[in-house]
Amino acid sequence: MYVSWIEFFFFPIFSYFAVNLTVGKPPKLFDFDFDTGSDLTWVQCDAPCTGCTKPPEKQYKPHKNIVPCSNPRCAALHWPNPPRCKHPNDQCDYEIEYGDGGSSIGALVTDLFPLRFSNGSVFNVPLTFGCGYNQHNPGPLSPPDTAGVLGLGRGRISIVSQLREYGLIRNVIGHCIGQNGRGVLFLGDGKVPSSGVAWTPMLQNSADLKHYILGPAELLYSGKSCGLKDLTLIFDSGASYAYFTSRVYQEIVSLIMRDLIGTPLKLAPDDKTLPICWRGPFKALGQVTEYFKPLALSFTNRRNSVRLVVPPEAYLVISGRKNVCLGILNGSEAEVGENNIIGEIFMQDKMVIYDNEKQRIGWKPEDCNTLLSLNHFI
Repeated sequence: MYVSWIEFFFFPIFSYFAVNLTVGKPPKLFDFDFDTGSDLTWVQCDAPCTGCTKPPEKQYKPHKNIVPCSNPRCAALHWPNPPRCKHPNDQCDYEIEYGDGGSSIGALVTDLFPLRFSNGSVFNVPLTFGCGYNQHNPGPLSPPDTAGVLGLGRGRISIVSQLREYGLIRNVIGHCIGQNGRGVLFLGDGKVPSSGVAWTPMLQNSADLKHYILGPAELLYSGKSCGLKDLTLIFDSGASYAYFTSRVYQEIVSLIMRDLIGTPLKLAPDDKTLPICWRGPFKALGQVTEYFKPLALSFTNRRNSVRLVVPPEAYLVISGRKNVCLGILNGSEAEVGENNIIGEIFMQDKMVIYDNEKQRIGWKPEDCNTLLSLNHFI
């Protein structure tokens, strides 16, 4: 029987967002970077640990709860390939790499997660996750020093998929990221709005059944076509910024630069926060948004045509040096390959819903601060 939904508060760490979860018995609190671009949840593990950013007392300690290769969860992790094990009773190892070059190596474990559901009940749910004993964080655009990653991708090893298998929630994820840096994450379908959501179907890519992929889409600038059509996009909350292929990126930059001719904005090449910045000082984005135009992604399918509108406030950031920077990056230079990735910057002040039950993604403009004032369960 479904208990509707679970809700978490999340908070900013630099330009990333984290949620707090307790794990184990007795429960221990950990902060996780929430990521719809990957399946596996993992936490830094005192096994001992190499490359960990948390001290041993803030790492997870395994206690005879290693998952063997014969466990179905191990098969779910490695699907569509079989686990690489010599014997069924060997520990189920994992190695996960991220688009920014970061990685985690470890073994699967199962432990209790005390979760409070929308009906007020608290269940100690046994969930399988990674005990990461070797981490690599390559650089300044990598996730911050959280204890681990909360993997919310489409794969069977993701936490939401496991909760669905227990019959506790439906396989639906939603989040609302406020421009003030706070927000809400919910698992289950109990908070999905009954109206006002722009829905478009997920692409069923047989070569990639783990990411949330949408398309075809057309890019619009100031409401007009850029001539860039048939774009395929990955929705990934674990990415801070938006990444486009070189062709798309160069067109966006060209259009923006053309519109800035004759304005007071001047480039700030000495600011290395992001590849393109304009000199301030600025205290708020409202001081410069009049010089920029909205972007939009138009999705057309057999049923409808919907747009994801991205105002300047949702693709610009204020740097630590008080300059304004473009939160859109060249994916080829950022080593994410020939992928167009919609990161959390484009998702600000929208409720974004990943409905795996109906194979669709939706969004709705929302004041995320209002949601924060409602009752929530942690």
